[in-house]
Amino acid sequence: MNELVSTLNGLVWSPALIYLCLGVGLYFSLRGRFLQVRHFKEMIRLMFAGRTDEHGITSFQALTMTLAGRVGTGNIAGVATAITFGGPGAVFWMWMVAFLGASSAFVESTLGQVYKEKIDGQYRGGPAFYIEKGLGMKWYAWLFAVVTVFACGLLLPGVQANSIASSAQTAFGIEPTVTAALLAILIGMIIFGGVKRIAHFTQVVVPFMALGYIMVALVIILLHIDKLPGVVALIFKSAFGLEAGFGAIVGMAIQWGVKRGVYSNEAGQGTGPHASSAAAVSHPAKQGLVQGFSVYIDTLFVCSATAFMLLITGQYNVQAPDGTALFTGIAGVAAGPGYVQTAMENVMPGFGNIFVAIALFFFAFTTILAYYYIAETNIAYINRKVNRPILTLLLKFGIIAATVYGTVRSATVAWDLGDLGVGLMAWLNIIAILLMHKIAYKCLKDYEAQQDAGQDPVFHPEKLGIKNADYWTEPTAENNLAAEKAGQVEGSTQPR
Repeated sequence: MNELVSTLNGLVWSPALIYLCLGVGLYFSLRGRFLQVRHFKEMIRLMFAGRTDEHGITSFQALTMTLAGRVGTGNIAGVATAITFGGPGAVFWMWMVAFLGASSAFVESTLGQVYKEKIDGQYRGGPAFYIEKGLGMKWYAWLFAVVTVFACGLLLPGVQANSIASSAQTAFGIEPTVTAALLAILIGMIIFGGVKRIAHFTQVVVPFMALGYIMVALVIILLHIDKLPGVVALIFKSAFGLEAGFGAIVGMAIQWGVKRGVYSNEAGQGTGPHASSAAAVSHPAKQGLVQGFSVYIDTLFVCSATAFMLLITGQYNVQAPDGTALFTGIAGVAAGPGYVQTAMENVMPGFGNIFVAIALFFFAFTTILAYYYIAETNIAYINRKVNRPILTLLLKFGIIAATVYGTVRSATVAWDLGDLGVGLMAWLNIIAILLMHKIAYKCLKDYEAQQDAGQDPVFHPEKLGIKNADYWTEPTAENNLAAEKAGQVEGSTQPR
């Protein structure tokens, strides 16, 4: 089983996917004239400017749900693994994936909003929806939906659960079986409450956990501020093979930096559009811009916090592909959350180990909740055709079982399965958004034109020649009210 998963990972995560992630991000950045820089202030403004209704959630809630998926064990254990096998230079390539990936996140999340639907009183959307409606390829949409249900419902939760169990055992001596039971109970209490309960939980927990983690990291960096210039230089030199000790693994730096960057920030992977489609906004570009900013929060802030804590304290190892040790700063500790726990414990005895375990619990736990919501949305897509409500119930028990299984299995198996799920989704979604990106940039151009005219942008897909955006063209009272409030139309038959 392990050999099969490893072989499949080698195929999925071939150099072609690495170049595709970077190439598409660069192309989208050029196509949008680096919107991730031009609209930086607008991203922050929109993050807190959204509204909600009985069918959807606010832009901020959608952001926190997305961050719940983005900010997980990849920000702690994933960064440590990237540095181990790619050297300090992997951090630079994680940054590059984040910067370029912000434009990919904009495209996919804007498309999610354009083609969203109202199902059972809730807004639903994501790659399966926009592939079917925008590309007219139902078989491809079904393929993505099925792969995502298995990836997010069965493969990915184990990675998060395994890291929780590992850190809890290190910090508190809690056996994995006990952790598994506690996780099963907590997850069940929340996912049986629906999307609103998940949104309310994440909007409280996610900002708190991310800010707390970054603040502690800043304290550690300040305590070693004299080493900061050298660490920054080490990252850049290693990224391009200019550091003598790590020059031989520059290829691994790119591979692991991109791989862990995609796993962590998920830009282009197709997970972000699910939560962003649930937001109640007057124009798809609004939520697209908000989701672009979420990539910055994940990688440039949280992942960087972990990287600098490890590098500035010297608590990390680097090894060549053949297993040869290139640098040993933390002997006897396997790549993963143990690196970060050891680093913080050495700097803050009696506090660091426990803090990382608590932070990792919240990071990973909210990510499991996000995975459930993503899988549930794809079940909702499938149920539009087959109408089997039992599938949702099976998913609830399935993700609990996958979490328990991942908690007690080895970290290697969990990470390999998680990588496989991420890679398959990334391949399917990146190809789709590459074929559909013009629609997203039509929305951006329309949004900018309305803003320049002093208006609060309101979306009219028929004016842009966008077809099958059914939600936005339904003459409902809700849509009319939103349009009238925005002062864009007269009468009562115009779409939002």
